[in-house]
Amino acid sequence: MSSQNPRPGGKYTRVLHFAAHYWWLSPGLFCGVAIARVCSTLVDVAVPIASGKLVDAVASGDHADPWPATRALLILLSLVALFQMSRQTVTFLLNRMSARAITAIGRDAFAKVQRFSAEWHANSFAGATVRKITRGMSAFDTFTDTLAFNLVPALIVVVGVTATFVWRWPVLGAVVGFCIVCFIAVSVCLSIFYVSPANRAAREVDSKMSGVIADSVSGNATVKTFAAEEREDALFGSVARTWGEKSVISWDRAAWTGLAQNFMLIVVQAVMLGVGIALWSGERATPGDIASLIATQFLLSGYLRDIAQQVRQIQRTVNDMDDVLDFREAEPDVADASGSKPLVVARGKIEFDRVTFRYKGARTPVFENFSIVIPAGQRLGLVGASGAGKSSFVKLIQRLYDIDSGEIRVDGQNIARVTQQSLRRAIGLVPQDPILFHRSLADNIAYGNPEAEAGDIARAARQAHAADFIEGLAKGYETLVGERGIKLSGGERQRVAIARAILADSPILILDEATSSLDSLSERYIRSAIDRLSASRTTIVVAHRLSTIQKLDRILVFDGGKIVEDGSHADLLARPDGVYKALLEAQIGAGEIAEAAE
Repeated sequence: MSSQNPRPGGKYTRVLHFAAHYWWLSPGLFCGVAIARVCSTLVDVAVPIASGKLVDAVASGDHADPWPATRALLILLSLVALFQMSRQTVTFLLNRMSARAITAIGRDAFAKVQRFSAEWHANSFAGATVRKITRGMSAFDTFTDTLAFNLVPALIVVVGVTATFVWRWPVLGAVVGFCIVCFIAVSVCLSIFYVSPANRAAREVDSKMSGVIADSVSGNATVKTFAAEEREDALFGSVARTWGEKSVISWDRAAWTGLAQNFMLIVVQAVMLGVGIALWSGERATPGDIASLIATQFLLSGYLRDIAQQVRQIQRTVNDMDDVLDFREAEPDVADASGSKPLVVARGKIEFDRVTFRYKGARTPVFENFSIVIPAGQRLGLVGASGAGKSSFVKLIQRLYDIDSGEIRVDGQNIARVTQQSLRRAIGLVPQDPILFHRSLADNIAYGNPEAEAGDIARAARQAHAADFIEGLAKGYETLVGERGIKLSGGERQRVAIARAILADSPILILDEATSSLDSLSERYIRSAIDRLSASRTTIVVAHRLSTIQKLDRILVFDGGKIVEDGSHADLLARPDGVYKALLEAQIGAGEIAEAAE
């Protein structure tokens, strides 16, 4: 997935399109927020004018007739009350609109990341990915609040005040308008070209720091095994120091920008009041006009100061939303083809037809013009040295990667033309190191069949020889297994994974080194469960421990992405200089092989 930084203007347009999409999920709320916000801001602009009218009414009024001054006061108080009511209306409506939008952003980003390829996830820090999504959700909330409560009202006030001045005193309006344009232009340029690069650098280190934390915490068992706490402390400390340095630069640049903006605000205030005094001395402005001008000056200064701050805030939130936008716009490396249909597995025949496949960035292909047919219901073993192509073979069957040429078919259906969901539902996988969720044992067993009832879950556990240890636990099937199943032993995790595969009842089964790291008792239990599970299914067993595959129907020996031997255990053992025989001798000895053959 690429994450190029577009031009500043393009970046703002990109973010506005993104934000508008989620705002418009609640069109009624969005329109209500917009109307209430415009009304409240126009009322805010009218308050200084009403204040000036009150001053004029008091200055020129008759003490015996207080009604004109009272009327002006009532108008002023009504405007203040109307402003507060409309502002609170904005708050209530925006709360609901933002909650819906932020929920949708998190849901969409999570769904998109879930569908990125296995290669993308292998190359990404889980902690950094989580941080990017949550930071983007928070940034959207801040972006929306900043626009609704600060930047948009500020722009309305600036335009309204300038238009009022131009209508009443053209010279004052022209001068103030020119000063405001200069102020905004300088503020935006400083934010984009001076503050933004520092913000972006700090954000990148922030993601890295989250990734380091997640990586170390999730691997805490390994840290303890090698007494590496101090090394991990030093690694995190190094990244944290870099974050601190980058953040100080970012914050300092924001502070210097604020100082420059405050100086420009003083200039704007001096110009406004100076021109106002000149108008009064020329009898073109009343005392009430001067009072209105002073109040307007405070109002305008506050909003201009907000513009300066909010431009920086908007820039920061735009940067923070970059990663979520990248997720949204990225196309998955492995995607369903247009018009894909669900896979229908009647028998489970698998065919590789002249398949060529190369990992991204690799110089040589793993498979080149590779063909093999696995009949339905056959139990097949894959052996060979590490890197020979066994794991790539099973990953391609699951379509975790797309091939460069050729076809892979299941029951005659090209897997590139069926939905990935239906393909993977048709394949049960028991890996060497099963990953369990930090949920109950029942939830983990039922993961492949979420509609399963408690009786089905218990039955699958018994068939996988998992019920023995589960029913001995205090909470039984409701026991939480810890992150990645850390509370269970390796054999217990394997039995839970097999129970999960039994319950999924998939027509194709892949066992990837399912017994390679287990003790003898656990292996016996699991081999018994596997025998039961593989019955009447097309089964592929990846094995380094060759004793586990001797009873299979057929064995393929891989070497350098090619099948160098193909046959049953007896057929391959009968070859005097066979690769399979050499591998078996290296594991159990030539004498034991001879005895077994006799």
